Amino acid sequence: MSANLKYLSLGILVFQTTSLVLTMRYSRTLKEEGPRYLSSTAVVVAELLKIMACILLVYKDSKCSLRALNRILHDEILNKPMETLKLAIPSGIYTLQNNLLYVALSNLDAATYQWPSDSQELDPKELSAGSQFVGLMAVLTACFSSGFAGVYFEKILKETKQSVWIRNIQLGFFGSIFGLMGVYIYDGELVSKNGFFQGYNRLTWIVVILQALGGLVIAAVIKYADNILKGFATSLSIILSTLISYFWLQDFVPTSVFFLGAILVITATFLYGYDPKPTGNPTKA
Repeated sequence: MSANLKYLSLGILVFQTTSLVLTMRYSRTLKEEGPRYLSSTAVVVAELLKIMACILLVYKDSKCSLRALNRILHDEILNKPMETLKLAIPSGIYTLQNNLLYVALSNLDAATYQWPSDSQELDPKELSAGSQFVGLMAVLTACFSSGFAGVYFEKILKETKQSVWIRNIQLGFFGSIFGLMGVYIYDGELVSKNGFFQGYNRLTWIVVILQALGGLVIAAVIKYADNILKGFATSLSIILSTLISYFWLQDFVPTSVFFLGAILVITATFLYGYDPKPTGNPTKA
């Protein structure tokens, strides 16, 4: 059963990550009238949706009893403040990572799309180089922070008996707090001017729901598999989304470096999952 859950969660993670990257990139480059939605508010909404989904799952596990749900939340969260505080560290890192993902996709795609006609006083090549640098720094920071947070979260999940849904509620609670702090610090003026949900449309809500789903799936992968397999699944989704960008969206031209990296990722995935058959001991004469 655990093996089935491991591969099912890995498959869902690949699909979720690929869909999230493509829809998020499209939503950040789509030109519409009015202000564009704020990535900081989208991160907060995704955390709140994740908390609501986990509460519903705990409610289902408690045989749809509100009294049992209230007791579980009280005993596992409020009565264990030190266990809850352990999730503050990975939560803050994941919140930073989610914001960096928006920054990376917003800037890395700038070189692919044409610049607006009202920016003729700036050199498009300089803008593209600057945007790519910002996007690259965002990706590198997210990669390093994600590795540490993943290992830390895996340690917490596998050393305690609390359910993965309770841990996600704790994670989402701190994520919402850190996210709201980011909204106030970086986008406080825009929120007070145009509202918290400015620029939201159907595509924005799809991005938010996919991001909330990703938090649940990642927790399930770490619980039933491990953080290394999660990294492989994420790498495979990057390759898949890049191929979709080339064949379907036609906004990416793969290079020899990309093909080399893709081969290394696929080879590493098979090597990690390869389980050689034990050789029998030779019989003694």
